[in-house]
Amino acid sequence: MDLKKIPHIEEIGNRGVCSGKVTKTSATFDERTKGENKIVKDLKTAILASGLKDGMTVSFHHHFRNGDHVLNFVMDTLAEMGFKNLTVAASSLAGVHAPLIQHIKNGVVTHIETSGLRGELAEEISRGLMEFPIVFRSHGGRAAAIESGLLHIDVAFLGAPSCDPYGNANGYSREDDDGIACGSLGYARTDAKYADHVIVLTNHIVPYPNAPFAIPESSVDYVVEVEDIGDPAGIMSGATRYTKNPKELKIAETAANVVEAAGYLYNGFTMQMGSGGASLAVARFLRQKMIDQGIHARFALGGITSQICAMHEEGLIDKILDVQSFDLDAALSLKKNHLHQQIDAVYYASYLHNSAVNKLDFVILSALEIDTDFNVNVLTGSDGVIRGAIGGHPDTAEGASLSVIVAPLCRGRIPCVVDHVQTVITPGAAVDVLVTDQGVAVNPNRPEIAEKLKAAGIRVTTIEKLRDRAYAEVGMPDPIHYTDKIVGVAMYRDNTVIDVIRQIEE
Repeated sequence: MDLKKIPHIEEIGNRGVCSGKVTKTSATFDERTKGENKIVKDLKTAILASGLKDGMTVSFHHHFRNGDHVLNFVMDTLAEMGFKNLTVAASSLAGVHAPLIQHIKNGVVTHIETSGLRGELAEEISRGLMEFPIVFRSHGGRAAAIESGLLHIDVAFLGAPSCDPYGNANGYSREDDDGIACGSLGYARTDAKYADHVIVLTNHIVPYPNAPFAIPESSVDYVVEVEDIGDPAGIMSGATRYTKNPKELKIAETAANVVEAAGYLYNGFTMQMGSGGASLAVARFLRQKMIDQGIHARFALGGITSQICAMHEEGLIDKILDVQSFDLDAALSLKKNHLHQQIDAVYYASYLHNSAVNKLDFVILSALEIDTDFNVNVLTGSDGVIRGAIGGHPDTAEGASLSVIVAPLCRGRIPCVVDHVQTVITPGAAVDVLVTDQGVAVNPNRPEIAEKLKAAGIRVTTIEKLRDRAYAEVGMPDPIHYTDKIVGVAMYRDNTVIDVIRQIEE
């Protein structure tokens, strides 16, 4: 048949007619895999193939937490290859990343974008190490910046505990339980989707297909097999801990009572727990209330711990939406429970969408300090040094119907309720209730919550009285002296500047 004589046929598709040529192979799949895979011989080969140039942006994820060995290995390689003026866009940075100090001094790294900063690197930056200030974004703000192009990633270097030859990568292995596991790769998934080039580094090549996968092969350009991507002990350590502190347990029990009295503990509720000791402990008290009342949660969101997974397996939580697994039990739960779902950071908290944080009934969050306007600081310490992370704090506080901050009135000789926080990370308008070991304060914007708590017999006071009690107990803190130099810029979740961090004066 002469297709060209059929009316309008050339107007369709590429305006041409199929040549009839077919490319077909007779090789077995195993034979094809040896020639078609994305594995390259080493990291330098992958870097050269990616087209990375001076002045570009490289990204990393923090699912390996303080056990991460990928970022330092990659940055050492880039320095050895002579790269300069790079932007490091890591979802968060930990104490293990202190070697970045030398790369900053040598001009390899001139800009950093991250959610958090800890350890020696944070100390040095707080004292003016970098010429250009660090940009701090929340997890949702970072995701939105990446998907909108505000933060453009040229090459993403993503560590994965398992990957097949074609690039399907995951935070655990289906093949055995001997390798390391980090669980959800929620933050890495966003980088993989939007970066110009993606290089997966893994110490565990598994047969195709590595399914289920967190990162699909369609998002991956090169796979590099390395001996070491991380220390399991460091991956499952850090901010998450299970408290036995009587003060924190008292705060947690009160917070659970606040949620119940406010009307957000009902059959089918939704929740998220923060990463601090007291906020994690709230789940224990909620569990008993749920058992006593015969109710269940529709889903639990966010960074996931063993407590949440255990409640899921008990039938108390229907589904888990996991953007980051905080411990090994959570990582293994993701592997064995099909209703434990890993999600990416856009799904989790991007303000450009009606993301999952907007579907929360309540969130329990910790704080380094909170002021009388209910502004919260989770990034800088009482000495002005950067020593924390924004994380999903402002994302969840704004998105949830009830945001509860849990904090002791004082930590040692340091007041946690103050006149003005050092750095505003979550604005007071997004915060509803503060629970301390010496009383509960409700934001005046939520008078109906205050009335419900009082009716339930919960002792409600003003945040000004809590501040006065803290100052009476430990004294008013001495002012911190800063220079004029800005070392960090804190962005709100909509990627507008909410505060700046200045260099501390020695």
